[in-house]
Amino acid sequence: MRSSPITPTVDFDADGEQHGFLKLPHSHDASAWGAVMIPITVIRRGEGPTVLLTGGNHGDEYEGPIVLSELAATLRARDVSGRVIVVPFMNYPAFRAGSRTSPIDRGNLNRSFPGRADGSVTEKIADYFQRHLLPLADYVLDLHAGGRTLDFVPFAAIHVLPDAAQQARCEAAMLAFGAPYSMRMLEMDSVGLFDTAAEEAGKVFVSTELGGGGTATVASIGIARRGVHGLLAHARVLAAPMLHGDTARSTVLLDMPDGRCYTTSEHDGLLELCKDLGDAVDCGDLIARVHDATRTGVPPIAYRAHRSGLLAARHFPGLVKMGDTIAVVADIVADGVATAPP
Repeated sequence: MRSSPITPTVDFDADGEQHGFLKLPHSHDASAWGAVMIPITVIRRGEGPTVLLTGGNHGDEYEGPIVLSELAATLRARDVSGRVIVVPFMNYPAFRAGSRTSPIDRGNLNRSFPGRADGSVTEKIADYFQRHLLPLADYVLDLHAGGRTLDFVPFAAIHVLPDAAQQARCEAAMLAFGAPYSMRMLEMDSVGLFDTAAEEAGKVFVSTELGGGGTATVASIGIARRGVHGLLAHARVLAAPMLHGDTARSTVLLDMPDGRCYTTSEHDGLLELCKDLGDAVDCGDLIARVHDATRTGVPPIAYRAHRSGLLAARHFPGLVKMGDTIAVVADIVADGVATAPP
């Protein structure tokens, strides 16, 4: 198999605190011998588990980049037992452009795994994570939000896995993250996901959706910050969450069991949501209207819930196109589930 063209400027096996780059050669009009420089931090002390923390898998989601940049600047090797690998801007070209996909090749990194060492820039990044970073990790936390086109109730998420023991380990880590909501998530198409790559490698994998709208809030950053420390403590890489105050929290356990959770627009137009995030929804409830924006005097199209539950996600911009997800309704499995102490 072809070697990765990416070269790390850090030593993953050295103790201490290192800040460097994943250097990917990239020749383009503005720089014939240029490179994509993906920032990375490695913090290690002795033997112990490795936790891989990633943000910016999509470039318009900001809780991960903010919180992981802060962690990289403040976490010290003396506080760590094992190793923490921090990549705040996983798809760095997309992050710099503030877009979901890379401006170089339009690649969606989270749909590009396992990647290719001889592929596009995005495929080369995926290949490096697949073959070089995932094998180092015991735990993987990939911080997401809704970006510019979706908004979510803030949740940590895992998938239903064929290995019950692995799923139980993932669920324990999800609860340790301690988001207000915790989701057993259904992916309509899991091919190419970073999630799938990590899960198939047998890792403890947790993802999140922490808001959206192409911005971050004080609340969503606080959830991400507490969650990262909670997971590091759960993994025994930190002795305890390094935050002031009581970090014990409860979470509402949600489930997305089938495709009826999703409401998909069959029309272009102006979107009117009739339920807010976190609202209770009964099957048949009116959840949205799509208004014809090309003429007046036309009644809006009504969209109704296919199942009962909680409105967990919604389309964010005011305009909607055919094929866009309007809303996601999740089952409430348990309310007020306590997170176990790390």
